[in-house]
Amino acid sequence: MLTSLKRIIKIGWKEFSRNMGLNLATLSIMTTVIFLVTVFFFLGIISREIISEIEGKVDVSVYFKEEVLEEDINKVQFEISRISEVKEITYISKDQVLSDFIESHQGDTILIESLTELGYNPFLDTLNIRTWEPSQYEQVTTVLEGDLFKDIIDNVDYHQRKEVIEKVFTVTSGVNKIILFFSILFGIISVLISFNTIRIAIYNSKEEIAVMRLVGASNSFIRGPFLIQGMIIGFISALITFLISFGLTYGFDNQVETVLSGISIFEIFLSNFSLLLIIQIITGIGLGILSSYLAVRKYLKI
Repeated sequence: MLTSLKRIIKIGWKEFSRNMGLNLATLSIMTTVIFLVTVFFFLGIISREIISEIEGKVDVSVYFKEEVLEEDINKVQFEISRISEVKEITYISKDQVLSDFIESHQGDTILIESLTELGYNPFLDTLNIRTWEPSQYEQVTTVLEGDLFKDIIDNVDYHQRKEVIEKVFTVTSGVNKIILFFSILFGIISVLISFNTIRIAIYNSKEEIAVMRLVGASNSFIRGPFLIQGMIIGFISALITFLISFGLTYGFDNQVETVLSGISIFEIFLSNFSLLLIIQIITGIGLGILSSYLAVRKYLKI
């Protein structure tokens, strides 16, 4: 068994070496495909970071009536924190809201003077609420606007922010769908190209296949080298892609960080080093085996 496997691998490598010209073209295409999958891998991480940052700035504010005591607000905060959809809840007193407002509008003297002439704090005690998913804000708002809190809550600003929240949700879903679509598309292209490469290799090896049949070689022994050839193409393509990924992420890290502030593609590469290599190797070998299997099944009649 082990001896046969060694011979199959040896023949597969020989076939790969013999058809080097054709295989180089296949390697370049396969490398391109795996590289595109790698690009979408990085885009997926980057888009999630950007969307997460946007989502972090999106929240729902709950404003309490003027006469509500801080003790009652704390009770409401505790009840809301028990809702499974709520990720984070922050209490901001009306004095803190006023202080933050004045600090952020220091250059607007007319606005500050107008606020001073009022003679009182026009702001309300506030709870800022963030959920795990943008789609969950409506569920939380329904609870807040229910009978349980209607006597102490003045307003929930979800309906004013609903359009922004829904856009974040739409962008999140859209990015994920686009990444999935192109990954599948390029995978199909890769399989078709490798399929044709193995098909040509089968035609070029007709005499060897005939000799194998005459000496009584098993079907698996005849088919094996072509599957090995597909694996070799996929594996080498994956390693080439990995080296290209390292070089590009290292070389263009500063430029990308200038455009996308706070995002380092080289740090993403290093933190996902093992996962990325595994994905590339599995993608390469998987596509190589699949295309070889389909070609052998269709064109190698034993």
